[in-house]
Amino acid sequence: MVPISSSRPGLLRLSLLLGLAWAWCAAHASEYRQLPPAPPTALAPDWLIHDAARNRLIFYLPGYHQPAHAYYQWVQVSRNQPFPLSFAAQPGLSLFLDNQLVFTARTATTYSLDLAQLLPPQLPAGTHLLAVWQPDGSPALASFVGVPVSSAGPGQPGTQAGRAQPRLPSPQGQNVYLGFLLVLGLSYGAVRTTYQPGLARIFQIDELFGNGSDQQAFLTKPAFSLLNLLLVLLFALSFGLLLTALHPDLQNLPLLRRFFDVPETAIVARVLLYTAIITMFVFGKYLYVRILAYIFGLQGLVNIQYREFLRTTLLAGLFLPLVLLLYLSLNGGFPRPVAWAANAAVGIVLAGTVLRVARTVHHHASLLNLHLFAYLCATEVLPLLILLKLVVFTY
Repeated sequence: MVPISSSRPGLLRLSLLLGLAWAWCAAHASEYRQLPPAPPTALAPDWLIHDAARNRLIFYLPGYHQPAHAYYQWVQVSRNQPFPLSFAAQPGLSLFLDNQLVFTARTATTYSLDLAQLLPPQLPAGTHLLAVWQPDGSPALASFVGVPVSSAGPGQPGTQAGRAQPRLPSPQGQNVYLGFLLVLGLSYGAVRTTYQPGLARIFQIDELFGNGSDQQAFLTKPAFSLLNLLLVLLFALSFGLLLTALHPDLQNLPLLRRFFDVPETAIVARVLLYTAIITMFVFGKYLYVRILAYIFGLQGLVNIQYREFLRTTLLAGLFLPLVLLLYLSLNGGFPRPVAWAANAAVGIVLAGTVLRVARTVHHHASLLNLHLFAYLCATEVLPLLILLKLVVFTY
């Protein structure tokens, strides 16, 4: 047997070697090494802007930097790897890859495209600088999201490079819409219970096509009352719900985005915003008609014209909740036909109101008079064309 005392030098040497090895490993383990940045494979939520003073790209901080016309982001694009992209665009919005134009929006709508198919042939696959440029404003950065890419089946043509397909927005938050519809129905029921005679008088459909003394007496009554105020609010809520479901990117209109910044996910906020705008439009039209009637010297037609506009609008608003309910029910199976039908219903409501007002005014003063015809075009036709452009034909 070996004595214990004779093994102490070996143990000391072994302990020393183990201590040195541990110290070396600890020193190298604690050394900081910067890892190379991972190549971006999808669109990131952070964007870059150009710092002209230092001629470099810096991170864009929404609460710190002023909105810019152009925003940048490094992306990894390969021709055999789909890069889906969905965004809301105004006319003139352009996308660039390494300063080469790959897409320009012709109309204001929401687009879905594959960035890999838009890669110019002279650019190799790899990391490229994506630039989003809006010449007359700021791009809606919050709308840039990734979407699933559907591969074309056998015998089906794929998406052509350089073309973006408009995306029909699917109604999100159906429980919110159904909740608003329930509130709307209960509100109409409460108004009907409280103001039953007045409500029956307004919503008497047969009087829309009559010309009796009762009809004339109704049109000469004051247009502003508590009942009319409540009905206008309910109509505005119905119309706001339908617009929110049909056009979730309506807030990307430059004029509206200049004063309000409501994201697409805030359904309740957008409904309330549209309700307030529609209410102001309905009541503001009285002031607009009064000013033009003073200019044209037709002050006697103001009350009759506005009263007919108000009654026809409120009556047409009764059908808007039904249109919204059908849209929410059928949009999942037939998105494009249902969207067209809903937009057509909105167009019929707007155009039908103008036609009804023109018919009523014609019974008091012939529209064959060029002076009266010009007045009606200024007060009814011109606002109709603007609304159709903003609400129906733009989308």
